[in-house]
Amino acid sequence: MAIAGELGYFADHEVPAASLLLWSEGIAGVPEPVERLEEAELVRRMCRIGADLQLTRLLQALVTACLAAGTEPGEGAAGIAEILRVACGIADPGRAGLTSADQGRAGITPADVHRMWRVAHMPGILRPASDAPEWGKAGHRAYDAELERLLRGEGPGVVRPCV
Repeated sequence: MAIAGELGYFADHEVPAASLLLWSEGIAGVPEPVERLEEAELVRRMCRIGADLQLTRLLQALVTACLAAGTEPGEGAAGIAEILRVACGIADPGRAGLTSADQGRAGITPADVHRMWRVAHMPGILRPASDAPEWGKAGHRAYDAELERLLRGEGPGVVRPCV
């Protein structure tokens, strides 16, 4: 943190809309005329997209680290869920601490990040042609199930049917 502070990461600075376009990987597109890139709604959209990308990548990195360390899902998922709660609070400070039950008014919740991660990262890992080892596939599936259970607020061993 001290190094980041010394480098100026915590200081107020201008962030050009073009940087947001790159950070959000161009998902919002380049408007015509390009000057529209500065419009408030497009800037907000690029910020949300960029935060979503970062949060799903964070979750993938956390699950991968747990699997590499040999941490069982029952042990590691609780820590991951807490990290996601903090990260979502940073990404959307006005809604920090909300759960999936608050979806009607929530911006981004840990449950949202989990669902985005599942569709963005899991297919590439679990598809039959993937070069992921079977233990890695099984581990990702186990973390997916445990995170879903925790983020729904369910007790241990509770299994609910898909609705």
